Amino acid sequence: MDLNTITGYRFARTRDDLRLAPGETIVAGGTWFFSEPQVDSTGVVDISGIDWPAFEDLPDGGLRVAATATISSLATLPLRLEWPAQRLFAQCADALLASFKIQHVATVGGNVCRSFAAASMVSLMAGLDAVAHIWCPDGTDRREPVETFVTGQGTNTLAPGEVLRAMDIPARALNARSGFRKIALAELGRSGAVVTGRLDTDGQFVTGITASTLWPTVLRYPTLPDAETLRRDIESADGYYTDPLGSEDWRRAVSAVLAEQIRTELTDV
Repeated sequence: MDLNTITGYRFARTRDDLRLAPGETIVAGGTWFFSEPQVDSTGVVDISGIDWPAFEDLPDGGLRVAATATISSLATLPLRLEWPAQRLFAQCADALLASFKIQHVATVGGNVCRSFAAASMVSLMAGLDAVAHIWCPDGTDRREPVETFVTGQGTNTLAPGEVLRAMDIPARALNARSGFRKIALAELGRSGAVVTGRLDTDGQFVTGITASTLWPTVLRYPTLPDAETLRRDIESADGYYTDPLGSEDWRRAVSAVLAEQIRTELTDV
């Protein structure tokens, strides 16, 4: 895309470089930014050169994923036996309507910050209780669950000047057994519903509904719920919507069916 409003392009190397001038926009992989007109932007601040380790182990045994980590690098991270739920990394990456070339450039943080309903990294991070680590322009930091960070189709809680630094996935989520389902009306179409589920080592069951709702819907139960309870809770959730890729009623119904498949799968293991 020829972005004829852009008159400046600079690389950020330090936190101070992230102070934006009027009209500047932060990009990492830039796969969405450079795909369509950006008439409100006059400058680009590229954070791909900041020296953030793509992946870091957390003290609790969990994983920190830098906002600049590429989706392909997360999907192909060497498997660790202590993390059964790691299989969701590749499953959610493959739910993204994108070629392998895009996955090698697009970043985890960029996908989360775009906050589209069918953002596959939102599906992953919300389903694994990831917490967003955000740099504020006054030099402070704040933390927020990805589950509440995304507020609608393309909207989130980032304030002007704030930058997503990383997402922390807790060990208790990675240690869980997991399930994954997705559906689309077209074979190569955008996901109409993505459902993740996990059974934690303490018996808690967590299911995440995305793509079919405008924001992540995460349901938690102290133990595996019965089929009727799960269906009722999913069907009564807010945020289902209609667009050319699926009606609200269809999204609601298929989300309940996919979640029940995961519940049954985790019950039988």
